Amino acid sequence: MPEAPLTPEAFAARTNVSRETLARLTAYADTLVRFQKTLNLVGPATLPDMWRRHFLDSAQLFDLLPTGPEPLTLLDVGSGAGFPGLVLAAMAAGARRSLDLHLVDSDTRKCAFLREAARAAGITPTVHNARIEAVAPFAVDVISARALAPISRIFELCAGFLEFGPVRPSFLLLKGRTGREELTEAANGWKMQAETRPSITDPDAIVLSVKEVTRG
Repeated sequence: MPEAPLTPEAFAARTNVSRETLARLTAYADTLVRFQKTLNLVGPATLPDMWRRHFLDSAQLFDLLPTGPEPLTLLDVGSGAGFPGLVLAAMAAGARRSLDLHLVDSDTRKCAFLREAARAAGITPTVHNARIEAVAPFAVDVISARALAPISRIFELCAGFLEFGPVRPSFLLLKGRTGREELTEAANGWKMQAETRPSITDPDAIVLSVKEVTRG
């Protein structure tokens, strides 16, 4: 029997976010539903359970963000509907963590949505309306991506950021059922320290944390 859709209140209970953070995310969700009518932001079949399929799925990365000096610079690649970047930024604001969020997407209309969703949620990211390989590299701490490309391709697209700045960025990736195969393939051309854990929203999916990514 299918699980009942996750409610915003149940999401808050699962993630232990504050009422303020839930209000930010609810404003984001409302904006998503509004823009979904004209933009293909998420699969239509996922909307009835979007708090599980998209918000909780993204939120599971929050505890994997590195600790240390702040602000923490997060580069979210192929942002589209804003997952996971906007969710992580809202949670960071609620936890009084300083997060410098950069959202990257080549679709102009999706970038307009990202700006409006961020405004509604009280978040102030930098939105780059470009392909990631066209963005001039800058120092980042973490690169996140969800449903973007195979792992080896993500590394290739973000290669310019790997050598820029005093700290080599880590990756937080949400991958589906092919994630482990992609990781094996990526190891043929890249060296890395990778940790995987099961996704809490999909038994076939994994959460991937990768550090020290270099060619080789």
